[in-house]
Amino acid sequence: MTNRLCTMPLTVLGLFALLFAGCDSGGEVVDGPANTPNILWIVGENFKLDFGIYGAANVHTPNLDSLARSGMRYTRVFATSPVCAPSRSAFFTGMYQTSTDTHNMRSHRDDDFRLPEGVRPLTHWLSDAGYFTANISTIADSIVGTGKLDLNFVNEGALYDTEDWALLKDNQPFFAQINTPEAEYDIYDRQSAEKPRVPWVGEEWHPQIATPENVSPPPYYPDHAITREEWARYLNSVSGMDMRIGWILDQLRADGLADNTIIVFFADNGRLEARGIHWVWDTGLHVPMIIYYPEGLAAPAGYVSGGVGEEVISLLDLTATTLWMAGVPRPAGMQSLRFLGEDADPPRDYAFSARDRIDETVLRLRSVRGPRFHYIRNIVGGEGFPTLNRYKEKCFLVKPLMREMHAQGTLEGAAAALWAPFPAEQLYDTEADPHEINDLASDSEYQMVLEEMRAALDTWMVETEDLGQFLEPDSIVSPFIQEMHDWFGTPGWHSAQE
Repeated sequence: MTNRLCTMPLTVLGLFALLFAGCDSGGEVVDGPANTPNILWIVGENFKLDFGIYGAANVHTPNLDSLARSGMRYTRVFATSPVCAPSRSAFFTGMYQTSTDTHNMRSHRDDDFRLPEGVRPLTHWLSDAGYFTANISTIADSIVGTGKLDLNFVNEGALYDTEDWALLKDNQPFFAQINTPEAEYDIYDRQSAEKPRVPWVGEEWHPQIATPENVSPPPYYPDHAITREEWARYLNSVSGMDMRIGWILDQLRADGLADNTIIVFFADNGRLEARGIHWVWDTGLHVPMIIYYPEGLAAPAGYVSGGVGEEVISLLDLTATTLWMAGVPRPAGMQSLRFLGEDADPPRDYAFSARDRIDETVLRLRSVRGPRFHYIRNIVGGEGFPTLNRYKEKCFLVKPLMREMHAQGTLEGAAAALWAPFPAEQLYDTEADPHEINDLASDSEYQMVLEEMRAALDTWMVETEDLGQFLEPDSIVSPFIQEMHDWFGTPGWHSAQE
C-alpha cells in the first residue's frame, strides 16, 4: 500500500508541530489560474448519488444534471464522517476530525476549545488572499440556504464577511457557501417529541415525482407502506433541492457572475435514511460531487468538461483543491490532498472515515474505502443498528417499524440481519454488492484484501493519531441524553429497560 499521508508522528498536545515541518505538501508552488475566480460551494444536506445524472430514478434534477454535463462529475467521493458536524469540521479545515478533536458530534460548543496551532478555517486562508466570503441563506425573497455552520469549533472568530448575496457582485473575488435546506427533517423548532410524524423540510411543495407506488427501497428494509412513503419523501427532497439550485444559478447569471465563478456541488455526508446517516456503510459516506468551470475560466489539468472522475477522493480533499482554485498554497501539514491541476497529488489508494459519539450514542467505527472494496471496523463491541439514538427512533419511521417486526418475528432477509450486533470487522465488494449486505470478512477468498485494508487502517490511525481512542467523560455525554429526550422523546421500549 502506498501511503499518501504526511508520516510525521503526532502528539496529543503538540499535534500540529508538523504544520511548520516540511511534509510532502508544505510550501508548494501552486499553478492556479491567471485570473482569480469566484468560488461558489453549494452544499447539500444528507445525500448519496441520488440524481438523474448519476442514474437515479423517480427524481427530477435538470439543474444539477446540466451542471454535470457541462462540468465534471465525480463518482467515488467519501465523507470523513457520516454525520454533519464532524464532516464539516474536517472539510472546513482540511484536517481529519479525528486529528483535531472535532470528531464527536456537536462537541466543543460551550467550552474554550480552539483548533490546534496552525489549523485554520478555510475562509480565513481565503480572506488573507483577498477573498470576500459569504454564507448565503436567501436570494431576494427566495430561501436557498440555511446559513448552517454546525462546526465543532466556535472560538475562531468570524468565519464569513456577509450573509448578503447582493454584496457579491461588488466584492470580487468571492467565496460563497450555500447550505441547502434539503434533505432534512424539520426538527429545529425543538418540538419533535410532540409530533406524531416529523415532516421533511419542504415536503409541502416538493415535486411529487416519487410516490410510494413507484419507488424501490433498498433490500435491507422491509417492503412496507412506511418504508415506501419515507423513501418517496427523500427522493422528492432531491427534486426540491434541485429547484433551489436553479434559483441560485439563475441569479448568478442575472448578476453577470456566471462567467467567472467556479461552482462546486457536494453533500456533507451520505443519505438521510435509517441505515445511511450515522453509519459508515456507503449509504452514510458516499457523496456526490460536481465541479463546473465556466467558459470564461481556463480549465485546469485533470478537468474534462462533461467528464467523469472515478478516482477515490476523500471529501477532505476539497479543502486543498479549493485553496488551489484561489491560488492559495496548501498550508504545510494540511492532510487534504489536491486532485486538480498540474502536479496534483497522486490519487488516493483509500478514503478513510470515522464515526464516534453522535448525540447521546457512543460508538466507534472506522472505514477504509477503495475503488472496489470497503472495510469497516467496529471498535466498541456488542453494538449495532438497533442501538438507541433518539433522533433516529423518532424521525426515521422505518427503524421503529423494523423493531416491531423483529419482536414479532416477521423481519426477514437482509433486514433481519441488521438486527444482529456488529462483528468486529466487515468487508464488502461494492461492485458485486452495492447495497453492502454480503459480508466477506470471513470468506477465505478475500483474506488478502482484508489484511491489506486492515493494515491500511492501522497505519492511518497511528499516523493521524486518531483521537477517538480517548472517550469523553460521562459528564460530557450525559447532558446529551437529557437534551435528546427533551427534543425527540425516549421510545417506550427503552424506558421499559431502565
